[in-house]
Amino acid sequence: MSKEELYKQNIIKQLYFERVLSATDLSSLIKKSIPYTTRLINALLDEDVITDNGLADSSGGRKPQTYSLIPGLKYIIAVAMDQFNTQVGLYDLHQQEVCPPKNIELPLANNTDALITLSNAVNDFISNSGINKSQIIGMGIGMPGFINTKKGINYSFLHIPKSNIISYLKKSTQLPTFIANDSSVFALAELRLGAAKNKKNVMVVNIGWGIGLGLILKGQLYNGENGFAGEFSHIPLFDNRRICSCGKMGCLETEGSLNVMVTKARQGIQEGQSTIIKFNEGEDNLSAASAVMHAASKGDRFAISIIYEIGYNIGRGLSILIHLMNPQLIVLGGLGIKAGHLWLAPIQQAINEHCIPILSEDTSMKLTTIGEQAGLIGAAALVMDNIESTNWSSIHTLSNS
Repeated sequence: MSKEELYKQNIIKQLYFERVLSATDLSSLIKKSIPYTTRLINALLDEDVITDNGLADSSGGRKPQTYSLIPGLKYIIAVAMDQFNTQVGLYDLHQQEVCPPKNIELPLANNTDALITLSNAVNDFISNSGINKSQIIGMGIGMPGFINTKKGINYSFLHIPKSNIISYLKKSTQLPTFIANDSSVFALAELRLGAAKNKKNVMVVNIGWGIGLGLILKGQLYNGENGFAGEFSHIPLFDNRRICSCGKMGCLETEGSLNVMVTKARQGIQEGQSTIIKFNEGEDNLSAASAVMHAASKGDRFAISIIYEIGYNIGRGLSILIHLMNPQLIVLGGLGIKAGHLWLAPIQQAINEHCIPILSEDTSMKLTTIGEQAGLIGAAALVMDNIESTNWSSIHTLSNS
C-alpha cells in the first residue's frame, strides 16, 4: 500500500472517531501540511468516501469547510463477549447501529464448541442483517481471558488445536478479525469516544465477573509486551484461601466481582436477611447480578451493603495501582455499571484510606459516559484503529471498478 493510501486511511480513521473535521483539523491529526491534506481530501471526495458538510460555526474570521464520512458506504461487525453471554452488532461509519445487536447465551468455560458457535452466530447475524458481506471491512472482538494479541491466542477460553482465534474466524467468516481483552476494548472506547478522550493517563475499570483493567498511558492504549497488561483481577490481596478462576488463591476477583455479589446475596437470603432481592429458580448469573443491583438502586440496605463491600475491595486494589501509575482519571464501567453511583463512595473511601494523599489528590473518578454498549463500541473502534489491515482498500477497489 502506498504512503498516500495510508494517509487517506488515516483521514478516514480520524473522521470516524471525530465525526466532523476541517482540513486544518485533519492536517494537524495526520501531521501533514494543509495543501497535502487538502489534496487527499479532494481525492476522497472524488472517490465518494467523504462528503462536504458545509461551513462550520466560527466565533470570528473565515468559517472552515468541514467533512464527514458517508455512513452507508461500509460497515463493521462488533462482538462483545463475557464468560456467559455474547453480543454481536453491526455499525456504520457514523458509529450507528444498523440493526439491533444479537444476544447469544455462550458460556466459555470448558466449552470446546464455543468458537464454532461464535462463528456461526456471526455469519447468521450478517445474513439476517440485509448487508452484503462485501461491504463489511472487518470484525472486532473483545473477550475475557489471558489474550496474546500478537499470536491471536486466548489462553483462558476459545481454544482451537493447531490454529488460533484470528486465523479460524478469518477463514470461517471471510472477515479480517481483530481481538483484544474485553477490558482493553472498553478502554479503547473510552479513549476514542468517551470519558478518557484527550486524557493522557487513565485507568478504565471493567466491573464484571472479574475486575478487568484497561490502561491508557500517554494518551495511548497500553497492552503490554504480549497483550497481558491490566490483569487487575488477579492481584493477590486477600488471605482468604479462596481459589480464583486463575488457579491462585486470594486474588481481588475472590472478594470483588459480580460473582461475589451474587454469592453473597444468595447466602444472605438463605440466612434470612431482610431484602427485596428476588431470585428466580434456575436464574442465570447475569439476571441474578442485575436483581441485586436493581434492589440496591431502590435503596435496599442489604444489596447496598454488598456493593459497598465489593466496591471497597476494588478501591483497595486501585490504591496500589495509583501508587504505581499516578493516573489523571479512573473510569468505572462494565456490567456492574448498572449500580451506577453506588460504586463511587466505597471505592473512594478505600482510596482515601490506603493511598498516600499527595499521590491521589489529583486523580478523579467517574462513571463511563458510553454505558452498557461500551464493549460493542470499543470492538468497532478496534477495527478502525487497524484500518490498514482491514478490507477497506479491496472493497473500495471493487466498488469503484
